[in-house]
Amino acid sequence: MKRMQFLVFILFAALTLVATAQDRAPLKLVATIPLPGLHDGDFDHFTPDVDGHRLFLTGEENEKVLVLDTNTNQLIHTIEDVKAPHAILFRKDLRKLFIVAGDASAVQVYDSDSYKLLGEIKVSIDADSIAYDSVTHNLYVVNGGREAHTPYSLISVIDTDNSKKLRDIKIDTNHIEAIVLEKSGPRMFSNLTSKNAVGLIDRNKAALLATWPLPPGDKLNVAMAFDEPDHRLFVITRNPGKLIVLNSDSGKVIADLPAVGMVDDMSYDAQHKRLYLAGDGSVDVFEQKDPDNYVLLAKVPGSFRAKTGLLVPELNRYYLAVPHHENKDAEVRVYEIQP
Repeated sequence: MKRMQFLVFILFAALTLVATAQDRAPLKLVATIPLPGLHDGDFDHFTPDVDGHRLFLTGEENEKVLVLDTNTNQLIHTIEDVKAPHAILFRKDLRKLFIVAGDASAVQVYDSDSYKLLGEIKVSIDADSIAYDSVTHNLYVVNGGREAHTPYSLISVIDTDNSKKLRDIKIDTNHIEAIVLEKSGPRMFSNLTSKNAVGLIDRNKAALLATWPLPPGDKLNVAMAFDEPDHRLFVITRNPGKLIVLNSDSGKVIADLPAVGMVDDMSYDAQHKRLYLAGDGSVDVFEQKDPDNYVLLAKVPGSFRAKTGLLVPELNRYYLAVPHHENKDAEVRVYEIQP
């Protein structure tokens, strides 16, 4: 009898620890949005319309842009036949969507209410990542390089007020991934992926000012985020999976930590001092103890190639896109940020 009581006590204690751990997890699953009718294939990026209670998601290999309602957590519209959609800019004031269609070699402009195509701005093939300057209303678009069979890539500058291309910034590498902008000055940071380095670019001069190599052996840097007040630039590599923290003034490596593989999206949570890394199999959540010190807070279970995620601070939500796989429908998982 005593042995049975002891085993019951141990089981109760274990269940309590599990429940406590779940309660303390930084992300709490609160809803799932089913996305039926999609075939296997990656998603790429989200962008929010906070006031309009919408979330836009690019189904890159399904050639669709999905529109989700963040109040009801439902799919409400699908923009069809977008050739390899990647990143999206939503201009609330213009009621327009600027969708990067990589295989159409264009930034396509849609009415954000009727979802009708209004026009397009031509760029080179394989247009992908973007960054938006809310002061000048210029959109920076990575394109060209490998698919264009050129030894260089382009960062095209698009005037979104007038839907026209202003100029190209030519970068001597054939593979560029994420770009982020400095708000307090003219600098722009980019992942020079084929060089395993970070590029520092002056937006006003349209020139590469410096190249900061990553630590030896760290390759395939894809995702990027920026903590501007603390002068910290966050870079993710896929080979191997790592979080690398750089001083954004000098390029010096501050921290280098193992992370989930195949990360495509990373969000910096300034309020909670966290980083959310969406990768293959999990969302890794890192805590920023201070600008120089970082720890893995949790590995939230993800899914196969679920590498597209977005933090929306205004909603206190984190969204993870899970692609169709092995006869299981695609979905978007909605998490509430826990303190």
